[in-house]
Amino acid sequence: MSEAVDTIITADDDEYMIRCENLVKIYKTSDVEVVALQGLDLDVKKGELMAIVGNSGSGKSTLLNMLGGLDKPSAGSLYVDGKNLLKFTDRDYMEYKRRTVGFVWQNNARNLVPYLTAVQNVELPMLLGGAHKKRQKALELLDRVGLLKRKNSRLDQMSGGEQQRVAIAIAMANDPRLLLADEPTGSVDTKTSNMILDIFKDLNKSEGVTVVIVTHDVKLADHIDRVVAIRDGRTSSEIVRKRSYVEELNEMGDIVLVEEQQEEPVHEEFLVLDRSGRVQLPKEFLESLGIKGGEKIKAELDAENDRVVLFRSGS
Repeated sequence: MSEAVDTIITADDDEYMIRCENLVKIYKTSDVEVVALQGLDLDVKKGELMAIVGNSGSGKSTLLNMLGGLDKPSAGSLYVDGKNLLKFTDRDYMEYKRRTVGFVWQNNARNLVPYLTAVQNVELPMLLGGAHKKRQKALELLDRVGLLKRKNSRLDQMSGGEQQRVAIAIAMANDPRLLLADEPTGSVDTKTSNMILDIFKDLNKSEGVTVVIVTHDVKLADHIDRVVAIRDGRTSSEIVRKRSYVEELNEMGDIVLVEEQQEEPVHEEFLVLDRSGRVQLPKEFLESLGIKGGEKIKAELDAENDRVVLFRSGS
């Protein structure tokens, strides 16, 4: 049975960095069983920069930990860079974390060793990986994140934003194909947040690294083309950034006109239909109509207008 599933997934184009299908994660103790992910589907293309948002308890951190090789799925299918993580041994996970994925933690204390300088912190993963020319590469990475002048500074000598930028350099030290970031802008001001996001964009574009940012801040949609929302352990919706009129003019070379405009980006939100045909309606929709969970509703096909219409039971 598992061989058939492998064939179905890997037979698709080699364009995906991440493929999750019906992903389940259950945490068990002697008294309690918690379902953190309950049938999540997600595809992320190679070279894509995207964000995952969700409230506390939605399952986004659980997903990030599994993508980072820090936790194992309970069921379903999870492929990263063509590798089936459900079949990983402990050795496979070690090699995966060393070669395939880079991780930027929200807590800077997990990113940096406090008694080492910035350049020594960036060198550390390369020491473990046996890379050559470690000092030269570490300096190049610090330069990429705008911190070459702070190369000899320790953790307590840097601001929170500087620490986070060093953390990005550390995560890129072993040339990962997938870069994961857990709330990378959660503890910095707006200006620093925009700077950090610009670094992710630059690395994504220049290095071709796939970037997945997990956050609770839906305003990231203003900076990122694709944002996936997770609710109750499932993919709920996607917020997709459309090209604005200003961007279209920019492509045609009307730079002066573009600079005079201050048009906000335009986004569309789409509900995600999972592979079993299930869809999650936005909470605010249900609340505005007074519909509670477990209540019966009717669905009718309006083929003429290419839509499905939902009715409250008895309406």
